[in-house]
Amino acid sequence: MELSANERLDFGKMGYGCKHYQRRCKIRAPCCNEVFPCRHCHNDTMGTLKKISDRHELVRHEVKQVICWVCDTEQQVAQVCSNCGIRMGEYFCEICKFYDDDTSKGQFHCNDCGICRVGGRENFFHCQRCGSCYSVHLRDNHSCIENSMRHHCSICYEYLFDSLKETTVLKCGHTMHLDCLNEMTKRDQYCCPICSKSVFDMSNAWKRIDEEIQATIMPEDYQNKKVWILCNDCNDTTEVFFHIIGHKCGHCLSYNTRMISPPVVPS
Repeated sequence: MELSANERLDFGKMGYGCKHYQRRCKIRAPCCNEVFPCRHCHNDTMGTLKKISDRHELVRHEVKQVICWVCDTEQQVAQVCSNCGIRMGEYFCEICKFYDDDTSKGQFHCNDCGICRVGGRENFFHCQRCGSCYSVHLRDNHSCIENSMRHHCSICYEYLFDSLKETTVLKCGHTMHLDCLNEMTKRDQYCCPICSKSVFDMSNAWKRIDEEIQATIMPEDYQNKKVWILCNDCNDTTEVFFHIIGHKCGHCLSYNTRMISPPVVPS
């Protein structure tokens, strides 16, 4: 039975691909001339070579040749196979040399980022100072840090700018994977791994510490001892009474502090 033009374009859709993408073509890596299902498959393989000097990553924009997964024809980058006429990716970006049949991800190309993003163009904006796309709910609602996404996640150390995982912006402006943040808080860690500022509103936790301190009487030798503390949240220094449970910042009332002088106890 003869296929219609649209049926030919869609032939094999969602039937090919790898763990990263559903697509109907493979790429020839210009850096090593090897064939891979996608650049992430290339990077996963080449990043684990025994010889460190041979390890490398593929630059997506430099891909020039693709191989149709349906008819095995190698050809220049294009959306439609020059031989069998199938669409090698329902979504196609000629700039990124990116193919994907699963358009439910809402792929779009950001000219300012220079790469394709997922999640729907209408749900994101590009922050010029941070140098990356963020969810629209963060517009005018985040602390800007120049090129904040162009570094590695402080938990898993994966490069954030082109990571496939969802990222989030902390109150301090630093960024990390959302899954890594959730895992961190499950382990009762509530400070940014980079700057040590609190990542959430901790006012309720501080009230509980207030109550614990009021209920916990220090030994007589320590009751009038003072220490100098540095607040991680506001960077203020304060002299406060020493207590084993915690030390409250006199400026912002945070307990996210650390001692910068020890208590002096008479021998």
